[in-house]
Amino acid sequence: MAALAEIVAFLDAELRTSEILDYPAAMNGLQLANRGDVHHIAAAVDFSTTVVREAVTRGASMLVVHHGMFWAGALPIVGPRYYRLALLFENDIAVYGSHLPLDLHPRFGNNVLLAKELELTPSGGFASSQGVVIGVSGSSDVPTSALVERAKAFCERNARRLVTTPVRAGQVTRRWGICSGAGASTATLEEAVELGLDTLIVGEGPHHTAVQAPDLGITLLYCGHYATETLGVRALVAEVAKRFSIASSFIEAPTGL
Repeated sequence: MAALAEIVAFLDAELRTSEILDYPAAMNGLQLANRGDVHHIAAAVDFSTTVVREAVTRGASMLVVHHGMFWAGALPIVGPRYYRLALLFENDIAVYGSHLPLDLHPRFGNNVLLAKELELTPSGGFASSQGVVIGVSGSSDVPTSALVERAKAFCERNARRLVTTPVRAGQVTRRWGICSGAGASTATLEEAVELGLDTLIVGEGPHHTAVQAPDLGITLLYCGHYATETLGVRALVAEVAKRFSIASSFIEAPTGL
């Protein structure tokens, strides 16, 4: 058993929750308290009815999510919103959300961990959002086809099919960038050109990015919004469980996107 307040203090300090700007309604940090004790901490990418039900089934007393409870400002607590809150209150489950602070964390961040999964070593940053750099970049000398195979294996482990723009025979990835989640955009493509990147690894992006990228000499690997954001919350709750001697688990709820 651990004190909720102590876990929250650790997470806030480790993630620099109060320092890092995010979307106004993201409300990073403790989003819902419980009665004060935690014996099982669960993690999930998204806050949803499916995830809350599974947290109840597992007997979790705290839930850490990347996409939290609040995104669109004040809304009536009716329908699914009421049902989720009722389950959380009835089962004394606290909720902690961490969006951009988790994306950019140097140890538990989605981007640095995705680089590790793909056997890439970051040496710089890439992709800014809300005034902070959240992605990573680096140099390599790896056949792009080999990088594609690594990304494909990662996707298959996370219920996702890899999508890529065309890869030329004999193509080599020498400068790459990673931005998990909705990482492909006109802005990130422009930044990639400025940085001289030839390969971008992202979660997802709008259709036009797959059209623009080849014209700019960039190969895009779309590894899935959900898949690329499983890494941070998994690592984070494992650290909390170890530090506070409590149980932990990860709740799978893939979207396919």
